[in-house]
Amino acid sequence: MVTTAMKTFLASLCLLGSLLHTLAQCTSEFHLEGDYLIGGLFDIHHVRDSVYLYRPEAIDCSSSTLNPKPFQLILMRFSVEEINNSTNLLPNVSLGYDIFDHCSDTQIFPAILKLVSFSGTIQSWGEPHKNLSKVSKVTAVVGPFSSTNTLTIAPLFMPDLIPVVSYGAASSTFTKKLKYPSFLRTVHSNKEIIGVIVEIILHFNWRWVAFLNSDNDFGKDGLELFIKRIENTNICLAYTKGINDNTNTFQMFKQIQAQKIGVIIVFTTKLTAEALIESAIQVNITDKVWIAGDTWSLNKRLPKVKGIKNIGTVIGVSQPVVTIPGFDDFIYDSKSQTHCEKKEQNMFCNQVCNCSSLTPEDILAVDPSFSFSVYSAVYAIAHALHNTLQCGSGRCNGNITVYPYMVLAELKKSNFTLLNRSIKFDENGEPKFGSYSIVFWNHSGDAEEIGFYHFYPQRNFFINGTKIQWYTKGQVPTSICSKECTIGHAKKQNGIHECCFNCIICPSGTYINSSVDPYKCLKCKETEWSEEASTSCSLRVVEYIQFTDSGAIVIMVGAWFLVGLTAAMSVLFAINYNTPIVRSAGGPMCFLILGCLSLCSISVFFQFDKPTTSFCILRFLPFFLFYTVCLACFVVRSFQIVCIFKIAAKFPNLHSWWMKYHGQWLVITVAFLTQALLLLIGYSCAPPKPYNETVWYPDKIILSCDINLTATSSPVVLLLSLCCFCFIFSYMGKDLPKNYNEAKAITFCLLLLIFTWIIFATEYMLYRGKHIQTLNALAVLSSLYSFLLWYFLPKCYIIILQPHKNTQQYFQGLIQNYTKTISQ
Repeated sequence: MVTTAMKTFLASLCLLGSLLHTLAQCTSEFHLEGDYLIGGLFDIHHVRDSVYLYRPEAIDCSSSTLNPKPFQLILMRFSVEEINNSTNLLPNVSLGYDIFDHCSDTQIFPAILKLVSFSGTIQSWGEPHKNLSKVSKVTAVVGPFSSTNTLTIAPLFMPDLIPVVSYGAASSTFTKKLKYPSFLRTVHSNKEIIGVIVEIILHFNWRWVAFLNSDNDFGKDGLELFIKRIENTNICLAYTKGINDNTNTFQMFKQIQAQKIGVIIVFTTKLTAEALIESAIQVNITDKVWIAGDTWSLNKRLPKVKGIKNIGTVIGVSQPVVTIPGFDDFIYDSKSQTHCEKKEQNMFCNQVCNCSSLTPEDILAVDPSFSFSVYSAVYAIAHALHNTLQCGSGRCNGNITVYPYMVLAELKKSNFTLLNRSIKFDENGEPKFGSYSIVFWNHSGDAEEIGFYHFYPQRNFFINGTKIQWYTKGQVPTSICSKECTIGHAKKQNGIHECCFNCIICPSGTYINSSVDPYKCLKCKETEWSEEASTSCSLRVVEYIQFTDSGAIVIMVGAWFLVGLTAAMSVLFAINYNTPIVRSAGGPMCFLILGCLSLCSISVFFQFDKPTTSFCILRFLPFFLFYTVCLACFVVRSFQIVCIFKIAAKFPNLHSWWMKYHGQWLVITVAFLTQALLLLIGYSCAPPKPYNETVWYPDKIILSCDINLTATSSPVVLLLSLCCFCFIFSYMGKDLPKNYNEAKAITFCLLLLIFTWIIFATEYMLYRGKHIQTLNALAVLSSLYSFLLWYFLPKCYIIILQPHKNTQQYFQGLIQNYTKTISQ
């Protein structure tokens, strides 16, 4: 019995020793036991090409291309061990991890199912609530890195509200909390990095850009955000392409060169960017500005590739590099340990690194981007556990059953300081901390920081362009489709892009305001003017003839003199009323003519000063109305002369009827009433009104009257008709006795009248300045003086200076001589 017991004991010791020996030889880099487990998903290997499978099978990541990214895996291990060694954060509680190599988008589900399962099974939500603690053995998951990987696996964690804290998934779709309620991240979304890229483009005034993106969820999201972000800017997206392993880069770069694009934004994953830049070197793409996203801006290998300087200048946006104390030493210590490198020695598939050949120096030389993102993700989960377990005074409450949703609730309320940085999340699980660095690949092959973009506590953008060693050797490169138009020119879009345009000069009367609309020449207001190619309008000079103008004064004095002269002649004619000369001039009709001439002069005074409606009416109404009477009088007078000497003998009845019914006064009255009626109708329908003449002179406004031709045509036609009749009758009497020939005087006055208005009409067609009113007044005054001086003044001369010719005997002698001449 004792012997049997001893054998059993010895066998147990051997088994234990063998187990201890095995553990001493081999420790797993992917698994660590603990009171609470954190899942980890890192893309250590990468499956480049999708392979069509004829049967379902899981991917063996270790047989694929090494990324290599053991850097982030080791960083998570370091973070967990640092927390476990701390006595403040999780005292008397140990954290463990279960890490998987996430090398494929769709074929790593065994690893994911292992994280969400308990004892190899997945708990149904229909089972009793007491078993919900067994839904998952992990309290939270760190990762994965890419947006596409996250979109694939996130739905598996969301039903149980298992927190997924990504350190690299930047797609903006994760802000939709109804679809991703337990998703958080320690990097900013694509929206933020696209915003920084656009700020850089605007800072250097680049307008003509290409956007090359990964042909996956990450790249497509970036493209959509970029297009939306530049909507209200003058940046034009000249070319865009989704890049994958089958992209014809030669053809792509050929199109970029053909469009003369100077700035290329590369918004892709690291491996895609490396292949793209190497292809650009091979096809000899030169003189470009490359803007790198944060996935490859701190790449350690590309800046040292042969020929990299020939492609142009590389500017990048990167996660800030944060030095984590003690991490370098941990890498050296970790590499000195023996880790399991064979599949059969590990607990689960895709937990093999195959990175034993990597030295600590190789690992430390890897792109350090997203290191703080991993570090802060682990610490955020640890702080959430700290609050969930109510840790304090050196202990945590071990009686609390921790559910993932409890950790999620505390994660959202995170508020702690890590390496002098405040770690917080907003209501969408977005980080309320961090910043971006703006880097430049210098000639030494290093990413030199030249600026920054801070998010909190307020947004702040800065870039020092003087540090950049441009391929243009000093000057900032340009990237435009069309050169900016010179001052005073508008853009006319050429094609579908606003950045491609022709320049058109803005004609006079328009101006260009590039800050409002660079594509349109804006019309000046009616009160303004501009020269050709103007950027603003100037006020027009308002012009009109004032009463104080010297020309106006002369003309008004002339009008008053005419009134005085007509009054003097009327007195003279009244004194000599019964003399033959007054009788031959028209007798009582002379007083009517002289009075109407005086009344016509009223129009002269309203040709000046600022026009009003009443002024516009009185400029022509007195002249049209009373000059009609004057012309009617001369028509009658001409007819009477011809009738006496020529028609009376042939048509005695007509002469007797004319004398019996006072035909002269009947004609004058009819003419007057007809003109009055025409003026009343015309001015009632379309009265003259003030008008601003802005067509003839672009820099002036001539204040004038708008005369409606339809309304004034009838009165003018009546005046022309009277002129024609008067001319006909007076011309018929051209051979009458010399001293008794009023017909000749009337003919000459009519010729002067016609000549005056022909001159004025010609002048009106050629000139529309302010002095046109002066010319109009002068034409009216000339029309009045033509009859006063050439018809009445000779009569006054005879009355005053040649009274011997103003006798009955003298006139009878002339008539007898004329009769003898006709009879011969």
